Amino acid sequence: MIRSLFKVNKDTSLDDQVIRAKQGDEEIRNHLLKQYQPFIAKSVSEVCKRYIDPKTDDEFSIGLLAFDEAINSFSTDKGSSFLSFAKLVVKRKVIDYIRNEQRRLTTTSLDEEIHNEEQMENPLEVAAAKEAFERETEAWYRREEIKDFQLRLKKYKLSFKELTEISPQHRDARESAVNVARTIFEDEDLKERVLEKGRLPMKELVGRVEVSKKTLERNRKFILAMVIVMSEDYVYLNDYIKGVG
Repeated sequence: MIRSLFKVNKDTSLDDQVIRAKQGDEEIRNHLLKQYQPFIAKSVSEVCKRYIDPKTDDEFSIGLLAFDEAINSFSTDKGSSFLSFAKLVVKRKVIDYIRNEQRRLTTTSLDEEIHNEEQMENPLEVAAAKEAFERETEAWYRREEIKDFQLRLKKYKLSFKELTEISPQHRDARESAVNVARTIFEDEDLKERVLEKGRLPMKELVGRVEVSKKTLERNRKFILAMVIVMSEDYVYLNDYIKGVG
């Protein structure tokens, strides 16, 4: 078994291993779950902001289950690496766990207080506290997506700061650029070429979209960035695109 796993690691890409595990190869699945425990612990630690002990922390168990779930749901069609995808899945599952635990503890605390003091906590204060927690969690999600997006942009020699500067100012121009990006994203061959080379096939696009070559050239970086967003498992950034387009 050890010799077989070594051969898989040496000669087979991670994405291929994940695909084989997804198709039912339990030996490879177990190997991946064991090999990437440090990766899982690090991802969970980034959420919890503390050291995570794989042997004692419940959050690690949640992360391990999320990693296994990522194996089941990963698709190379997304255009992103498995680890990039798995990291987001792990972090989201851990955040959901923490959020549910927070709600449970809050409810338990309130019930105990009612029982001990025979008086109800101010419902407005409780609602405000829950709302503040939701906002904080959502803000963390957004920051994590932007961090991951920034790493993806670096591959194409782009920066988030540059993207904010070159983004089309007018809404109709942004809608037009997003529609071009969607045209690219929905064509698997075209999407793969764009993500691989980091360039837009101007001649081919001119014949498929209602945008001039000059406009495509002017907005090419923004369009490329939108294709990247569509190809990733980003919740909030994809919501932004839906709002624009």
